[in-house]
Amino acid sequence: MGQGADGIDLETSLGYLLKEAASALRAEMEEVLRPLGLSVTRYSCLELLAQRPGLSNSDLARGAFVTRQSMNVLLQALEREGYVTRPAEAPVGKALPTRLTPLGRRSLAAATRAVRAVEIRMTADLGAEEQATALRALRSMVSALRQPREP
Repeated sequence: MGQGADGIDLETSLGYLLKEAASALRAEMEEVLRPLGLSVTRYSCLELLAQRPGLSNSDLARGAFVTRQSMNVLLQALEREGYVTRPAEAPVGKALPTRLTPLGRRSLAAATRAVRAVEIRMTADLGAEEQATALRALRSMVSALRQPREP
């Protein structure tokens, strides 16, 4: 596939390949999470709460790559379904600290095993050094894009 005068060669575009990889990863994660009653966003929320208990709604939204409004709706659903618990009133300020329930922890454990299996499959052809190089490269790309733009 050639590159036009003003186009991008999709065969050699890192950005396009990253998007393709992210799309394939998400599709596989959705596939293994669906039987567990979870989506990638629900799983991400539970994983964030397990690793960083008490995150605010805004922090959870950023970590799961959704809006604050979407996260609020998700947290209400997770609470209704018994995966998380939140106090009726904020102990301090406005934030309602969200915690995993025993059901949330069990569901997360099963989901983590399923997602880890997808990641292992995704990186099966990479040795430890190649995986470490890929991690460094991806972290570097994220960092570069989060730097303020120069005028």
